[in-house]
Amino acid sequence: MAEQYSIRLRAPEPSDVALLYTWENDLALWNYSENLTQLSVFQIEHFILNNQDIFTNRQIRFMIELSTEELAEPIGTVDLYDFDPIHARAGVGIMIEARHRRKGFAKKALELLEQYAFEKLLLRQLYCYINADNEESIRLFLSRKFVHSGTKKDWIRTKDSWIDQLHFQLIRQ
Repeated sequence: MAEQYSIRLRAPEPSDVALLYTWENDLALWNYSENLTQLSVFQIEHFILNNQDIFTNRQIRFMIELSTEELAEPIGTVDLYDFDPIHARAGVGIMIEARHRRKGFAKKALELLEQYAFEKLLLRQLYCYINADNEESIRLFLSRKFVHSGTKKDWIRTKDSWIDQLHFQLIRQ
C-alpha cells in the first residue's frame, strides 16, 4: 500500500536556518535566481525573524513541508515577492529539493500558494519569470494554468551563452 502524505505551507522557523543556508547557497540554483553572493547564517536568521509581514516587506516565504504519519520534513520553499497590493499582483518563486522533484509536490505547493494569494490576499494575478532552458518549471506553471505572456531575449548571461527569460501570468477574473 502506498504511503499517505500531505503537502502544507508553513512559515520558516529558526530551526530551518541550516537547511535554508544550504539551499540559498547552492551554486547550481543560482542560474534560476538573482543570487550573486552567498548568504550568511546571520542574514538568513534575520530574514526569518523580520520578513514575514508581506504588507511591510512586499514578500513572504513559506516552507513546503511533506508530512507522513511518521514525520514532517521541509522539502522546499515557495515565495511571493514584489507584492503590489494596489495592483493586486505578486511574483512567485519555488524551489524543491532535488531528491523530491518530479513527484507532484511542487504542483501541490503552487496550488496552496495560489489559494493563499487569491483567497486571503485577494490578489488578481500571479506572475513568474522562468529561464527558457528550465523545462520542468515551465511545465509546472503551465500545468497550473499560467500563460506565457512574453519573452525577454538573451536576458540571462551564463558562463558560455545567453538564455531567454520567459514571463508567465495567472490572472483571476
